[in-house]
Amino acid sequence: MPELPETETIARDLDALLRGAVIVNVAVARPDVLREITARALTKRLRGASVQRCWRRAKLVVIDLSTGDRIVVQPRFTGALLVETPAAANEARDYTAVELTLDDGRTLRYRDVRRLGTVALMNRARFDAYTMALGPEPLDPAFSPTHLSALLRGSAQSVKKVLMDQRRVAGIGNIYANEALWRARIDPSREGRAIREPEIAALHTAIVTVLTEAIAARGTTFRDFRDAYGGRGGFAERLAVYGRGGEACPRCESRLVETHAIDGRATVMCVRCQS
Repeated sequence: MPELPETETIARDLDALLRGAVIVNVAVARPDVLREITARALTKRLRGASVQRCWRRAKLVVIDLSTGDRIVVQPRFTGALLVETPAAANEARDYTAVELTLDDGRTLRYRDVRRLGTVALMNRARFDAYTMALGPEPLDPAFSPTHLSALLRGSAQSVKKVLMDQRRVAGIGNIYANEALWRARIDPSREGRAIREPEIAALHTAIVTVLTEAIAARGTTFRDFRDAYGGRGGFAERLAVYGRGGEACPRCESRLVETHAIDGRATVMCVRCQS
């Protein structure tokens, strides 16, 4: 599933490519991806609207329109937002769910193989209500070690599960939780309340640095993630632990252990380095 670095990459690409573009037509091939709106209503409200800004909140890609509406896309596992030129018009449109035609002939296409992602149209009040339950952004300056300490304090859940709880901190998923905990030398299964203050400071640094580095590398692609140009992210080759169960730890060369004991998700760790 695209996490913060991947959705941030998509949003930045779209902002550079789409600002000022006018939507002249809407085609909905797979209406089951729509949320809170019908295909007919989506078409009516989008036609003639211009793109003001594209940005990210948590794992959502948000497109602000001149009408005050916001297109809100959650790509989930196989969703992609692709900006394509007229020259690509004859290419295969397999798995296209929603396609917007722009005034310069380009298209913005939402493609989703498994159709687990969603596309919604919300006014700003509805968007605020929809995102109210989300936690702070981990790259926001307000997300400090003190704030992270408050999130962990009193929690009997595993520290990894706390990091992945979008109500506590937004945008961190399985890939980067694994990576940050390895960098901070913390066992992912430890209770949040058991993490000491020096470890919290190290964890905060690890979260910020791994997310920043992944954004610079345009995210992580194993199979499905694509940026708005159709390109792959480059961070996979820099992952220290995620997807590397059974390999040597990059730090101490012990064998990395993979388990699904924490919330049923793949956790990879070094039992020597992480305590």
